[in-house]
Amino acid sequence: MTDFVLRSSPPSPFGRKVKIAAAVLGLSDRITVKVTDTNDPADSIRRENPLGKIPALITADGTCLYDSRVIVEYLDHVAGGGRILPTDPAERFPALVLQATADGIMDAAILRRYEVAMRAEGERSAKWDAHQVGKIERAVAALEAAPPPQGRVWIGDIALACALGYLDFRFDGTWRAEHPRLVEWLDAFAAAVPAFEATRVKV
Repeated sequence: MTDFVLRSSPPSPFGRKVKIAAAVLGLSDRITVKVTDTNDPADSIRRENPLGKIPALITADGTCLYDSRVIVEYLDHVAGGGRILPTDPAERFPALVLQATADGIMDAAILRRYEVAMRAEGERSAKWDAHQVGKIERAVAALEAAPPPQGRVWIGDIALACALGYLDFRFDGTWRAEHPRLVEWLDAFAAAVPAFEATRVKV
């Protein structure tokens, strides 16, 4: 029996972030992943997390932790602290800002996906979609201009890899052509962190 249950879904980039963080921390064997359908009113996720969102981590005593930022901080604590969340403020806050930037890319990309998946064609808003595209393009351009250092695995690095992976998965990797430095960075991350490939959705 494992110590934790992770409520997630394979396509979720935030769930992937938690899975990769757990692998980097050596905690994967202590977590059971339970596939979750947030669109199903009967799914227990709505009782476990009142927001009905994934990822959510349920501890042995039944406590439910959410969202991904809370979960990865908790897992880092379980692993002894300072493993993927630096304790030195000079490193910690840049790592948190990078995580926030990557999470923002994922949020915007998911909203773009929902606009197509959840709305009939005549109900979709080109203005709304363009607003989300702008967030993604500005963030990716800023990261291309100053990619994160290679050879480390902080939470911001994990989140960025998941964000770029989600753009590959849902939007055919169109970001790659104009961002060669980020492509190089992601290739290096994937080579250093086997969990990145292991958590990739196979299509």
